[in-house]
Amino acid sequence: MDKPNLVICMGVSGTGKSTLGRALASQLRWLFIEADDFHCAENKAWMASGKPLTNTMREPWIKALLTELELRCAAQQNCVLAYSGLVRAHRDRFRALHFQIQFVHLSASPEVLESRLAERQNHFMPTSLLTSQLATLDISADEPDVLTLDAQRPTSTLVTLVQKALQHA
Repeated sequence: MDKPNLVICMGVSGTGKSTLGRALASQLRWLFIEADDFHCAENKAWMASGKPLTNTMREPWIKALLTELELRCAAQQNCVLAYSGLVRAHRDRFRALHFQIQFVHLSASPEVLESRLAERQNHFMPTSLLTSQLATLDISADEPDVLTLDAQRPTSTLVTLVQKALQHA
């Protein structure tokens, strides 16, 4: 039996990973999963107060995401996950799942991201945490399953580029 597909739209806050993830999932008719929905209330409040999460605080969140994805994988369900993916060790845990996986790293300049975050309404993640997210982001050239795209491109263009990458994977 073929492995189901998993696309992880990742990047720091403000890159548009949820927007891309929803659009891609809709286009492909796959399940969309928003990682922010798996944060506990305490972690959301912590971040809303301007404090970055520690790896210890992230652990229950990662475990909850892995559990959800294991269930989806067992059901042979193709998925798109919007998830920050800042830490390579965490990405490696997703790689251990039995999906055909593609990471899509959305990247933009700090100035663009700050502008986007300043315009956002009703989100727990304040602009002040952008610096810590950028410092935590661990992307290296030796991750062949990470496709880096310019977050400033139109969503429709990004969807097309991801679909092309999936066809060649």
